[in-house]
Amino acid sequence: MKRIRDFLARHLWAQIALSILAASVLVMLLYPGRSFGTVVLRTAIMSIGGVCIVVIARRKEKRAAGGKTNDLVSLDQKLRKGDVPQDPREQSAMRDLVAQRLHRTRHRVAALIFLGALFTAVTVGTALTQGPRQTIGLSVLSVAFIGWMIYYSNLQNRRLLTMRAALEDRVPSGATSGASSLRASE
Repeated sequence: MKRIRDFLARHLWAQIALSILAASVLVMLLYPGRSFGTVVLRTAIMSIGGVCIVVIARRKEKRAAGGKTNDLVSLDQKLRKGDVPQDPREQSAMRDLVAQRLHRTRHRVAALIFLGALFTAVTVGTALTQGPRQTIGLSVLSVAFIGWMIYYSNLQNRRLLTMRAALEDRVPSGATSGASSLRASE
């Protein structure tokens, strides 16, 4: 499992391809009778905006981590495990990465509420216009997706706050970091 996670972390294109494939399979399950090639093409076209956002965010994170994909993957693994880097350069990069992610997720509660309302509206609209198969499918998807998002966002936020606190304990006196300057500006 670790090898798969490392491969996906290093190759963004594989994450995107698997996401489009999974979304296409879900569409095929909810709306059978369509050509799989057509569904994949439509899903890929509809995903262009999201892919652009992911690529831009990944570039910013790579810059914060030192400019290389391997540096970002290494810092992300340390963040996931809760290992505080020992090297001062890595500590600085981790501070910048944590500060950037905390800043980017500052509106996560509002975003989760919006997603819950959006999924509810889509499910109600589907119930009014489609059959029970699509309604039940979207209801299950909505509950599972929003539940997973709440769990995962809380987990990530807790990891980021724990790492920020651990890194602040290691800051030499008089040194400023991206994390402390970001927190002071909020």
